[in-house]
Amino acid sequence: MILVGAVFAQETLHKFLFVSDEKLKTVSVAGTFNGWNKDANPMTLGADGRTWTISLKLGLGKHQYKFVKNGDQWITDPKAVKNEDDGNGNTNSILFITPPDYSGKADPLDGRTAKSAIFHESLAPYFNFYNGKIQLKLRARPGDLKLVRVLTGTLAVGAKESPIDEFFSNWKAELPWDGKTKLTYRFETTDGSVKQAYSYTIDPAKTNIFTTPSWVPKTVVYQIFPDRFANGNRSNDPTDVMPWDAKPTYSNRYGGDVAGVAKHLDHLKQLGVGTVYFNPIFASPSNHRYEADDYYNPDKEFGSQQEFIALTKQMKSSGIRTVMDFVFNHTSPRFFAFQDLAQNQRNSKFADWYFPKNYPVIAGDSKTYEAWYGFPSMPKVNIVNPAARDWFLNMAKFWLTNASVDGMRLDVANEVNSEFWKTMRPVVKKANPNVWIIGEIWGDGNPWLKGDQFDSVMNYQFRDACLKFIAKGSTTATQFTNQLQRVHESYVPQVSNNMMNLLSSHDTARFLTEAGGDRDLQKLAATVQFTWVGAPSVYYGEELGMEGGADPDNRRGMEWNKATPTNDMLAYYKKLAGLKRSNSALWTPNVQFDAVSDATNSGAFYRTSETDAVIVAFNRSDKEQTISLRPPTNVRKLAAGGFSDIISGDRIAISDRPVIIKLRPKSARVLVANTKKSSLAPKSSQVAKFYGDSVQSRANSIQEQTQQP
Repeated sequence: MILVGAVFAQETLHKFLFVSDEKLKTVSVAGTFNGWNKDANPMTLGADGRTWTISLKLGLGKHQYKFVKNGDQWITDPKAVKNEDDGNGNTNSILFITPPDYSGKADPLDGRTAKSAIFHESLAPYFNFYNGKIQLKLRARPGDLKLVRVLTGTLAVGAKESPIDEFFSNWKAELPWDGKTKLTYRFETTDGSVKQAYSYTIDPAKTNIFTTPSWVPKTVVYQIFPDRFANGNRSNDPTDVMPWDAKPTYSNRYGGDVAGVAKHLDHLKQLGVGTVYFNPIFASPSNHRYEADDYYNPDKEFGSQQEFIALTKQMKSSGIRTVMDFVFNHTSPRFFAFQDLAQNQRNSKFADWYFPKNYPVIAGDSKTYEAWYGFPSMPKVNIVNPAARDWFLNMAKFWLTNASVDGMRLDVANEVNSEFWKTMRPVVKKANPNVWIIGEIWGDGNPWLKGDQFDSVMNYQFRDACLKFIAKGSTTATQFTNQLQRVHESYVPQVSNNMMNLLSSHDTARFLTEAGGDRDLQKLAATVQFTWVGAPSVYYGEELGMEGGADPDNRRGMEWNKATPTNDMLAYYKKLAGLKRSNSALWTPNVQFDAVSDATNSGAFYRTSETDAVIVAFNRSDKEQTISLRPPTNVRKLAAGGFSDIISGDRIAISDRPVIIKLRPKSARVLVANTKKSSLAPKSSQVAKFYGDSVQSRANSIQEQTQQP
């Protein structure tokens, strides 16, 4: 893309200062400005032995940050102007960088535009090509401009202002484009009587068109922690294998393996799973296997390389894709390169693969080398070293080309140099054009979602919204829907449609435990999860109603004794998964809220495609609620035959009058439009009505056998 008259954000030098009387070895600052990478910006200790400082160039606006003591103690700034929740359950310090042209009040009629706020670039989310249209954003100071238009040739399109935060708004517009011809467009801003123009030229040959895998919005993801899913082969168990129902610790092993997964593929298929995300399978001294000895071979307690490859192919033939968890940030000390470093020290040809602090480098002593969070078992890799980079890229290509692998989950993605991700994307997309690249990012993923790095991130912000509103009841319906909408709109549509929406994971307490064991609340959250934009991700056992506190309690052995026909949670998840995988309205980024009420803690949202429509109504309150909806015209047209409730089978007629929906306490209803093509209306012989924890099933219900690990 050739930019003419491009605008770029300004930066200001800011000095961070931290004073401590503790005898600290290191202090660094991590925040939104460096991807929360604690190793990126180490601070310098002053002559007084207590004052640590660093000066960084920061863009204007709002930044979140923390100080990191000795590599693993994250603290807020004692002298911060403000601390606030980051939307993920963490408290961070806030820094405001205000430029001189923000000194007065914003006025769209005064002719004085805060030019420091004006920004546009040729990458997402400011430039995006989707469904035959260019989606453009121009950033500005909120309330500072009277009018923004986008002009190209004889076409003039008005832009709409959408607030981001206290510092910025985006002016949004769409233009038609065939993606093939060169196109020149310009933003024309009006502030009082003053007009400014910012021009750009799009050259298709030089433009990065951001595409994401089309299969992701249609899938249901299931996360398996390999050691805890099922033990199908006792012969490969470790000598100290624990009983399946033993209390989990940070180190004990249960013997989960490839054979166990293969044994329970029917469970996954009947549940409606379309993708399995495996936590690391690599040979490792730990039960979580995030510190790998060998990236080409699975842990012998899990299975052989050929057994795992065969499993992925068997799963693919059954309609289940595989996502592997890759760790590019660190290895174990037993990895061949680190072993050579420990043996040959400065003379090792792998010395530059790591970050030695001093010699001799001693395995197990992180005082002598950089390690993730200071854990000596995880020495940090210098991934931009050409030899290290190429080795890890070839390893990734091996799995993508030899196994049936359609996804890569990237561990601690924010701590890996972005230049590596930019190099990796074209390499792995060439090996498998449909591979899904998901970064482990807990906050805003936009810095990695410009089209040159990831397709998606783990949507912990979605979890946070559900945790606060549904599990804890600590936010209102408006706050809940605003957070969902804010995160959704912060990404370009193809990214939102690829988000991995989770309620629980190996790094969090299980949602049911967070909800105080209230199964109705988990069902309510699951309903939102399966019907929201993106791909729902079920943590193993979540569909059975498994509980578990923080790590390691969240990694209990799969409770197969609960996988029975009478488990109402399992039956509920099957209904939701069936809808997700068959209704095209849930495969689009289209969503619209209605009737959101803080007084009743209830509301609804619509999901639509060209051929399908779904209404999702929710009630977080402890009382029965009745909500009145006025579906938009496109929903009414699609639902000429009314709606059917996927759970109860009830039918609701539609007319020019409002649609009235009754909701039990702490519940949701999912109404599917009875279109001409729809086959989703429940048949009378397959209807199940749910009351609390009991299930009344009519004829032809699927009978399942109780399964054991």
